[in-house]
Amino acid sequence: MKVLSDSVAIMGRLLRNLARQPWWIAISLAQPIVYLLLYAQLFKRVVELPGFNASSYLTFVTPGIVVMTALFGGGWNGMGIIQDLDRGIMDRFLVSPISRVALIAGRLLALAVTTLIQSAILLILATLLGARFDGGVRGLVVLVVSGILLASPIAALSNAMALVLRRAESVIGASNFIILPMTFLSPVFMAKALMPGWIQTAASFNPVGWSVDAAREALQAQPNWSIVMTRFVYLGGFAVLSAWLATRAFRSYQRSV
Repeated sequence: MKVLSDSVAIMGRLLRNLARQPWWIAISLAQPIVYLLLYAQLFKRVVELPGFNASSYLTFVTPGIVVMTALFGGGWNGMGIIQDLDRGIMDRFLVSPISRVALIAGRLLALAVTTLIQSAILLILATLLGARFDGGVRGLVVLVVSGILLASPIAALSNAMALVLRRAESVIGASNFIILPMTFLSPVFMAKALMPGWIQTAASFNPVGWSVDAAREALQAQPNWSIVMTRFVYLGGFAVLSAWLATRAFRSYQRSV
């Protein structure tokens, strides 16, 4: 219970900080909104290609953009750790009775709330622009959960990098080096059937691809839930690995102070 209560306390601290700067959410959504507005128009005739299997490109790309936004949110999560390190806040936490697990778990809970808010805004905008999702509310819930299941382990890895590298520039560079290839080696913007063979293979081992596959399948009129659950299992395994790496990084940091 202490881990849970401490995690909620850390989450509350971060969400209060977010409430003081609500424009941060709008700023963080600027790029995804541009993708929705421009990509949907630029590539709207792509769905006419054989094998695309989508009613409109906007409907197709919206789940990918929601997942991509969650991915970037997770990738930048380590910057909060850097700020706490620079201000000496992390050291004060370490001499307090707060659970060490909660220092990371609380950040992941706050990220989940932020991802939920961002996803809701993007989905409302996409619906107003004309996107239609046959999977209904259940499919949209799976889409949001898919984004959170991707963002959380990515955030854990970002926090691990922050604890090891301890410099904002290094974390930014490392995050971009990982996140950008993950985005374009996945079916975020293009149907998997139309990708080159080697990218299809890469997408099959890419957590972004797992998240997008689960979301798009759940948004079908008659989804194959075995595909959704299989991708969730993959994401769960990725989360376990990321949590283990984050724990090792945190222990390494504790030994160094």
